[in-house]
Amino acid sequence: MKFKEYKGLDLAATADEVLKQWDAHDTFRKSITTREGHPSFVFYEGPPSANGLPGIHHVMARTIKDVICRYRTQCGFLVHRKAGWDTHGLPVELGVEKKLGITKE
Repeated sequence: MKFKEYKGLDLAATADEVLKQWDAHDTFRKSITTREGHPSFVFYEGPPSANGLPGIHHVMARTIKDVICRYRTQCGFLVHRKAGWDTHGLPVELGVEKKLGITKE
């Protein structure tokens, strides 16, 4: 299969086209199911913005994390993705601290 050559740089249209192809071929699900029984690669990560407004640095960090997971998948590892596992309790924790008057100081 030859890769499609793009004459113009319309990243939004290209992303839509690729996503449609992935959906049509169920690519992401197959990337998991075809690797059942293979060694797992676990990459723990938090949400893009645990306690502040999102910024471009969050997008950059998430992109790097995604590239690592994709690379390890291509190396044959089973890579389940579950973002934000480590700070799901943070909003509750911050609320309790506020109610009890606990500060960083």
